[in-house]
Amino acid sequence: MDDQTVINVTGVTKIFGEKTVVNALDMNVKKGEIFGFLGPNGSGKTTFIRMLCGLLQPDAGSGTCLGYDILTESDLIKPKVGYMAQKFSLYGDLTVRENLDFLARAYQLPNRRKLIDEAIERMGLGRFAGQLADSLSGGWKQRLALTGCTLHSPQLLLLDEPTAGVDPSARRDFWDEVHNLAAHGITALISTHYMDEAERCHRLAYIAYGNLLVKGTLEELIANSGLHTWTLKGPRLAEMTPLLRATDGIDQVVAFGNTLHISGRDKAKIENGIKTVAGPDNSFSSSETSLEEVFIDLMKGKMP
Repeated sequence: MDDQTVINVTGVTKIFGEKTVVNALDMNVKKGEIFGFLGPNGSGKTTFIRMLCGLLQPDAGSGTCLGYDILTESDLIKPKVGYMAQKFSLYGDLTVRENLDFLARAYQLPNRRKLIDEAIERMGLGRFAGQLADSLSGGWKQRLALTGCTLHSPQLLLLDEPTAGVDPSARRDFWDEVHNLAAHGITALISTHYMDEAERCHRLAYIAYGNLLVKGTLEELIANSGLHTWTLKGPRLAEMTPLLRATDGIDQVVAFGNTLHISGRDKAKIENGIKTVAGPDNSFSSSETSLEEVFIDLMKGKMP
């Protein structure tokens, strides 16, 4: 493994009973990269993350995380990883400072008080330091959780849907901090359902029911989808939606406020279809294909 490769795994597989939860997944993540991991519920994202940090043993496959073998050296990986679960996992009946002190003791960190003071200041938790964790809002709980999982200066962050249920302002603050950490060389693998968050990642992978469908930069995923998109405005959009969906060459029709986004791969067929169905009272224009439209298209026929 070179100095810039943090995750390098091939064919990683996990089976529970008769169900293959992660199926021969390959992944390569570089140092300082924010790698977005997307997919529907039950697609295997959490299972894969847990295999990387040694909480689960793969049934097949091989590779390294932080230069250590994921099969035989998981005990060496764990101290260098900051793992943040979907559910808030710190102690609600301890204060912010007490939670951080507990973690510092668990990691046997020297100069605990100084380290905790610096972390509280850096993450803006000062006014909450003596407050019980359970009394914090969702956004501040997530910030406390991120503070906790970075307290021991990990080289890799594994964040499993870290902003679920958090308001947009708190999500933005959270992501600003993740980008700040990445700028200092910390790598992050982050699972998320939010398309705006996915667009803030350096690279992305989309997994559906255990299978890796695509990976690459945002621009690569959109370009490789082959989709072309039009925006339709005007009256009677709800009436036209089923007609457009039944039109040859149109792959998806999605309502966005007072418009319809219409996508497909044959430009001429889509344009002719819109003209035929929409009539003179409606206007339409070419628009950029979004990541959400790419992923909706990917999911067609992928339900187990």
